[in-house]
Amino acid sequence: MGSQNFENAPKAHTSSYNNNPLDPEEFRRQGHMIIDFLADYYQTIEKYPVLSQVEPGYLQKRLPNSTPYDPEPIESILQDVQEHIVPGITHWQSPNFFAYFQCTSSIAGFLGEMLSTGFNVVGFNWVASLAATELEMIVMDWLGEMLELPKSFLFSGNGGGVLQRTTCEAVLCTLVAARDQMLSQIGRENLVKLVVYVSDQTHSALQKAAQIAGIHTKNIKAIKTSKSTSFALSPSSLRAQICADIEAGLVPLFLCATVGTTSTTVVDPLGSLCDVAKDYGMWVHVDAAYAGSACICPEFRHFMDGVEGVNSISLNAHKWFLTTLDCCCLWVKDPSALIKSLSTNPEYLKNKATDSKQVVDYKDWQLTLSRRFRSLKLWFVLRSYGVANLRNFLRSHVKMAEGILSEEHVNELNRKLLESINMSGSIYMTHTVVEGVYVIRFAVGATLVEERHVIMAWKVVQEHANVILSTLKQHEVNLE
Repeated sequence: MGSQNFENAPKAHTSSYNNNPLDPEEFRRQGHMIIDFLADYYQTIEKYPVLSQVEPGYLQKRLPNSTPYDPEPIESILQDVQEHIVPGITHWQSPNFFAYFQCTSSIAGFLGEMLSTGFNVVGFNWVASLAATELEMIVMDWLGEMLELPKSFLFSGNGGGVLQRTTCEAVLCTLVAARDQMLSQIGRENLVKLVVYVSDQTHSALQKAAQIAGIHTKNIKAIKTSKSTSFALSPSSLRAQICADIEAGLVPLFLCATVGTTSTTVVDPLGSLCDVAKDYGMWVHVDAAYAGSACICPEFRHFMDGVEGVNSISLNAHKWFLTTLDCCCLWVKDPSALIKSLSTNPEYLKNKATDSKQVVDYKDWQLTLSRRFRSLKLWFVLRSYGVANLRNFLRSHVKMAEGILSEEHVNELNRKLLESINMSGSIYMTHTVVEGVYVIRFAVGATLVEERHVIMAWKVVQEHANVILSTLKQHEVNLE
């Protein structure tokens, strides 16, 4: 990327661009420049500090205070991207990025995204973009079959899938559907009695969704986990909490189980949790945002055992499935529950296809009206890599991660160690706290990561740990 010199590149005439913002030849020329820019970026990405080293407010000091009055050429804009934007990026696509959960990308994902943006359709219902709707139905069934989901979750059965933006939206849609189903039985005045159950390891997206859905904060019950269950949600603890809530006059509504928790990648026991939830008529959702992708591999499919008992399940193809952000896959057994809660039918959207009840109008499966042609990029990924290569990609990451073992150090030392490592820019990791222990998370999953990056990361950890421990030892000597 550093080899490009946009300042000396020939400048295009701006008149044709101003008269036609989609001039084909100018689009072709500028598009090639962007592709070259990104290709150079990926080729040299390891030279950048993974965690940006700039200070807050750096960009305001570098850019003008107001919008330019006259148009500026793409060469000048790209030069500014290189000089001012790139230094402020935390490089999520770096093979040395081991923080959070990765947001993977690929040539196929990128090109599908580019094609989707180029078409720029707004497929809120079938008639607004027929291919967008039908391709989404097809790829959701394809991926569902790869995961060996029960037929009841697929369009080829009585269920169906939809591409949401994020897990938070997917959970909110299912929670609203569950809420309305329950309130239709007990009366809307009893909203304050509804209870949502999670574990203390469940992602915070669930709490946000519950609050938006009108669930009282005190009725979001985070059940404590422990080492004895490897921090998975205990069915007996769930039942005990439900019984206590019923005795207090509350109504059990919704359980969110997780396949791959954020802090420790734990998998909750779906089958036994569903057995408990079934006794109380609860909706069960599975958040498989991160680890769900691995279940396309037969040897990891057992992590979804019991999924036949749940009402809905979601995973993020943009996390570990080579599909660029945003692409959250949600399957439901009963699409009509979503539609009853989320549908609108104003006069200006009425049409014969919708009236026929023979088509899917995805606007009624999500929060917003407008929606992007997300299925294109997932379709590109599935076709470009195939089941075999996608499985191999996931297996390679699992194999690399198996060599990383963590020990519980003193909390303050772990904090200092993580801060020292991240400030070096060599690699980037994040932390969590489990039963009061400050734990450094090492998440293997970047598209470009290889075993050498994992080995190098361990060396970086050792080097920084040695420096900190040596300093501590010297301090103790001085005190003596």
